Amino acid sequence: MSTVTWLPEIRRGRFEGALAGAADPAAVDGYTEHPPRMGFFTDTSVCIGCKACEVACKEWNHVPEDGLNFTGMSYDNTVGLGADTWRHVAFIEQRVSRADADGQLRWLMASDVCKHCTHAACLDVCPTGSLFRTEFGTVVVQEDICNGCGYCIPACPYGVIDQREGDGRAWKCTLCYDRISDGMEPACAKACPTDSIQFGPVEELRQRAARRVDELHSAGVADARLYGEDPDDGVGGDGAFFLLLDEPEVYGLPPDPVVTTRDLPSMWRHVGAAAAALTVTAAASFVAAVPERLRLGPPSLTVLRASRCRWVHPRNQELVARSGHGVTSSAGKCGYGQ
Repeated sequence: MSTVTWLPEIRRGRFEGALAGAADPAAVDGYTEHPPRMGFFTDTSVCIGCKACEVACKEWNHVPEDGLNFTGMSYDNTVGLGADTWRHVAFIEQRVSRADADGQLRWLMASDVCKHCTHAACLDVCPTGSLFRTEFGTVVVQEDICNGCGYCIPACPYGVIDQREGDGRAWKCTLCYDRISDGMEPACAKACPTDSIQFGPVEELRQRAARRVDELHSAGVADARLYGEDPDDGVGGDGAFFLLLDEPEVYGLPPDPVVTTRDLPSMWRHVGAAAAALTVTAAASFVAAVPERLRLGPPSLTVLRASRCRWVHPRNQELVARSGHGVTSSAGKCGYGQ
């Protein structure tokens, strides 16, 4: 049984410890004992575009249909990931560039999904705790806690998470947290007929993916490359990564994703330094504005008399003299009260 301890140090560690390169996201979030990190390896070289993964995801998670409209851009009618599309199979039509291809076309099929990032910005910015890290290292939305603030939407470097129209709350892939908690395979991977979507411990999947790339290179597929598997990339590596046959941009993926909360610690430090500087400046300005006689304390009798040794109209001299302060008579002499 895994245990978790929620401490302020853990919340701070999410920004500083995790961003410094901690490899175990579940441990960073406080799980002292937990199973290995689980995730997806999607091999697009064997994807046939059947969309069985999309249907299985919708059926198991009760995700509403998302329009079923003909877009005019592709035979793909779901277009991209969103609140009502947690798995999306992209159809990418390309003209083959080989000299012997004679203008032939090829289809690139790829089943996209939430990446379950090692450093998840959506998790960092959620104010209610609706987004949380599971003991499997995945990131899940608790829809009953989500307040619909939408902070997680721009925080995601992949544009995965979205708010459902008419609902306002955020929704995304949970990597079938309920199923994997019971030792079952996620619905999309279970339904995939070609094993394009593979589920398992992330470290094992990375090794399997590296071997698959070597096989494709040996077979002459020079463009085969992995995407999202590197723990040293801008998000610390993804829990769901891919084997691609072209540049990431062709598949609608950012070429160099970076966790959007990466600079938060230094930003807060700069804010604190700026606030301290403003406080010091305001205090200095206040001190400078105070009259000198108040800042120096009460003057001595001699200083008081000297400072008030001034010319006074003859008819007021008697009044001032009775007060005991210095008086300059009309003749120019400085006298003091008797």
